[in-house]
Amino acid sequence: MQTHRDILYRRARLLALITIGYNILEGLVSVYFGLEDETLALLGFGMDSFVEVISGIGVWHMVRRQASQPDVNPDQFEKQALRITGLSFYLLTFVLMVSSLINGLEGHRPETTFWGIVISLISIVTMGILIHFKMIVGRALNSRAIVADAHCTRACLILSLVLLVASVAYEMTGLGGIDVVGSLLIAWFSFREGRESFEKARGIACSCNGACQNSGNGIPKFIKPPS
Repeated sequence: MQTHRDILYRRARLLALITIGYNILEGLVSVYFGLEDETLALLGFGMDSFVEVISGIGVWHMVRRQASQPDVNPDQFEKQALRITGLSFYLLTFVLMVSSLINGLEGHRPETTFWGIVISLISIVTMGILIHFKMIVGRALNSRAIVADAHCTRACLILSLVLLVASVAYEMTGLGGIDVVGSLLIAWFSFREGRESFEKARGIACSCNGACQNSGNGIPKFIKPPS
C-alpha cells in the first residue's frame, strides 16, 4: 500500500516530467517562430527552453533517487547533468551576445513579435501553476531540493516576463533595438543559470535567487530559499 510520502514523491516526479515535456514543446514552437519572424529574443528563449530540459532530467532523476534513498548523496549522473547544463547555458550566452551585436550593428528588425507575446503569456501561466504545486509538494515532503527547483521554475517565469515586455514594446514602437535588448537580457539570465549549474556541480548550493553556500564536502547541498 502506498504511503502519503510515496504519493507526494509520485507527484513530484510527475511535475518534473511535465516540466520536461512543456520545455520541449515550448522550445520547438519558440525556435520555429523565432526563425520565421526573425526575432532574436524569441529564438533565444526557445533555445533556453531546450537547455532547461537537460536540467529537468537531472531534477527528475534526483527526485527518483530521493524517494528511494533520501539520505544518499547526489550521484555522478546529477553532477554531470549540471555540468552539461552549465556548459549549454554558457554556449547560449555566447551565441546570443554575438547575434545581438550583429543584429544591432545591422539595424535588423523582426517581422513581428506577436508570437513572442502569445508564447510568453502561456509560459507565465504554466510556470505559475508548476511553481504552486512544486512548492506544495516540496514543503509537504520537507524537501529543500524540490523547493529549490520551484524557485528555479520561478526564474523561468521571470524570463517569460522579459520576453513579454520586449515583445509588447516592439509591437508598440517598432524599434528593432528592443529585440536586441530583450535577447541580451535573456543572455544575462542564461549566464547566471550556467554559473549556478557549475557551482552546484562543485558542491556550492544555489537557490536560483543568488543565495549560495559551500557544502564543504564537494556534494551539493540545497538551500531552502526564503518563502
